[in-house]
Amino acid sequence: MAGNLVIIGGAEDKTGDRVILNKFLELADSSNSLITIMTVATAHPEETGRIYEKSFAELGAPRVEVLHLNARAQAFDKRVEDLLANSTGIFFTGGDQLRITSMLGGTPADRALRAALCRGSVIAGTSAGASAMSSLMIVEGKGDESPKKGTVRLAPGLRLLQDAVIDQHFAQRGRIGRLLSAISQNPYVLGIGVDEDTAIVVRQDEVFEVIGSNCVTVLDGRHVKLTNVSESSPYEPLALSHITLHVLPHDFRFDLRNREPFYPEPS
Repeated sequence: MAGNLVIIGGAEDKTGDRVILNKFLELADSSNSLITIMTVATAHPEETGRIYEKSFAELGAPRVEVLHLNARAQAFDKRVEDLLANSTGIFFTGGDQLRITSMLGGTPADRALRAALCRGSVIAGTSAGASAMSSLMIVEGKGDESPKKGTVRLAPGLRLLQDAVIDQHFAQRGRIGRLLSAISQNPYVLGIGVDEDTAIVVRQDEVFEVIGSNCVTVLDGRHVKLTNVSESSPYEPLALSHITLHVLPHDFRFDLRNREPFYPEPS
């Protein structure tokens, strides 16, 4: 991909310093940007669209469009395709991630979204919009209990970030158990838990940078040696050993190709 992804854990600052929204706008070429706000996930598109439209306008975005998709048929509209094709930044709001994939998956709008990323546009998602970015998507699951078999429901995401599963509002809602449950079923997939007011910026070189006021938790299950996931009954506690865990605050980086965290050398 030639563009960047900005994957936000939800509840990002919209009125103060707005570190994350500023970064998104910077990557979208703020001097000549066309920002499209995708409200497809939310049950309150008008209100949500106004909030982000106001925030981006206050940050100096010259052009902001709010795109409400209320039915899958709209994703076949040539005007939607053209808008996405001309956008330098595309921003998915929160809500229900399954609405995003079920409305867009396989449509001309979906193809336009991928073409925009390949062309160099930046695509961002917050909360549900973040969950939809990865190849595997958590649809639902309790976040306040230990990992158990069958308590997390998964579905394909937009596949903008490959071999990963994203969870959001991570520390604030105690979601490590459900991310571990997702990893237990798919140990080759990297689990990325993003806290509120925190984001990862995924670059073209497959390195992500953490920005924001909290942390990102990375779970790597490739080296799991002991597990009972295939033998246990539904809702039984899971055994998992040799999972690698990283907790990364602002400015830390993570190499997705080699699955190694690092801190950049001072310039």
